[in-house]
Amino acid sequence: MEEAARIIERLERIDAMRREAAGPRELLGELRCLLRDAEAWAAVEGGEGASQAVDRLRDALERPREVAPA
Repeated sequence: MEEAARIIERLERIDAMRREAAGPRELLGELRCLLRDAEAWAAVEGGEGASQAVDRLRDALERPREVAPA
């Protein structure tokens, strides 16, 4: 359950950063940390749903996007 708690904390932090208009680089850093937390959660929790969630997050982070300069 520790892994799930870390994910929830990370999501809350990302949400707060978005409300405070954090820059793309800061948000991307947090999203990469979220991926690591999600990978740890999936390793412990297992299951197809966990693996799919991690795969979707990884795919989203790898997809190139146009980002306005900070």
